[in-house]
Amino acid sequence: MKKITIIGAACLCMLMSGCGALGTTGTTTGSTSSSNGGGLLGSVLGALGSASTVNSLANLVIGSVKLSESDLYGTWKYQEPACAFTSENLLAKAGGAVAAAQVNEKLLPAYNQVGIKSSNTYFTFNKDHSFEAKVNGIPLSGSWTYDQATSAVKMKSLLMSMTGYVTRTTSGLSYTFESKKLLTVLQTLSSLSGNSTLHTVGNLSKNYEGVRVGFDMKK
Repeated sequence: MKKITIIGAACLCMLMSGCGALGTTGTTTGSTSSSNGGGLLGSVLGALGSASTVNSLANLVIGSVKLSESDLYGTWKYQEPACAFTSENLLAKAGGAVAAAQVNEKLLPAYNQVGIKSSNTYFTFNKDHSFEAKVNGIPLSGSWTYDQATSAVKMKSLLMSMTGYVTRTTSGLSYTFESKKLLTVLQTLSSLSGNSTLHTVGNLSKNYEGVRVGFDMKK
């Protein structure tokens, strides 16, 4: 068990170091998706129906709905898989809400196989910019910063750093990462715990350009 925990922590370290490269993408997203339901999302998808429909789609685009730093304070527990796209164009290209639902449907059995649940996966963001977290029971603590312009949360510990992107949802927020990095960790943890290989999940980043995957969180 100790061996599995140590290797799992190493996998999480790999996720953290890899996700830091997403800053450039986040900056572009923040500048092009600054208003709720605006731009392409508002003009193209607005014809679909009510404002709630457009708002729901806007929640799938990183940076389209801004959160303040104070919105992040507290403990956020995993509820279900989440995905978001780096731009309105890529969301529309992928198929909108239908594509997001398909991604989440593929993630759920993967998370269940690995054993991710609300009791072992959470993030606590404190006002003094310290944080505590667990991902599949692997503990992490350190400092955090939030860039509202890009919706990026950067967490640093003694040995590693991780950058993810927050998006407001109807029940709380989602915290998502570059799919290949997160899914590599899930696949590794799955093999260590004796679960089957996550073949379908491994292809998500190939099938959906610009997708980011992670966790739907609730206080």
